[in-house]
Amino acid sequence: MRKTELFFPVPVLSTPRTRMKEMTLHDAEDMFKYASDEEISRFATWPAHQTIEDSQRFLNLISQRYHHGEIAPWGIYDKQSERLIGTCGFGYWNQNHARAEIGYALSKTYWGQGIMTEVVDEVIRYGFSKMKLVRIEARCFPNNYASIRVLEKCGMEQEGMLRKHILAKGSYEDVLLFSIINKAVLN
Repeated sequence: MRKTELFFPVPVLSTPRTRMKEMTLHDAEDMFKYASDEEISRFATWPAHQTIEDSQRFLNLISQRYHHGEIAPWGIYDKQSERLIGTCGFGYWNQNHARAEIGYALSKTYWGQGIMTEVVDEVIRYGFSKMKLVRIEARCFPNNYASIRVLEKCGMEQEGMLRKHILAKGSYEDVLLFSIINKAVLN
């Protein structure tokens, strides 16, 4: 199956408390509220957004990816407020090897409520059922205990540490590698 058939139009996913869908420039203010928070960007490879224009530039880039049928993160919207509260999606997809990597960010207001676990579970389900993935990977910094817990709750297992694996904000950092295998495809 071609990527454009799976990601254009952008599929809408749902969990009990969130809806995941295409983001637009109208979401720039909501994105800036969480993406400008140093505590959130501390565990990301991207710097905190300094201006709303940073959020607009990111949303423009994502919009281009959406309209070319390329993989791009879903916006995570709170079902009650209908506001953008984060992103989650596949940042890398190797179709030949049926493997993809998942990444996410969530507004601090929603931390500790199990929302990201719901979202990651749903994105994994989509990856296995629609994208026919055999393997989904995730990477996080060793001191990002909340993210480690999300990945473990979603059934991912830690495979190891990739030493000095990425250049993040000026220094080379270790990352932990997690994965989950689609056993149904292998049987």
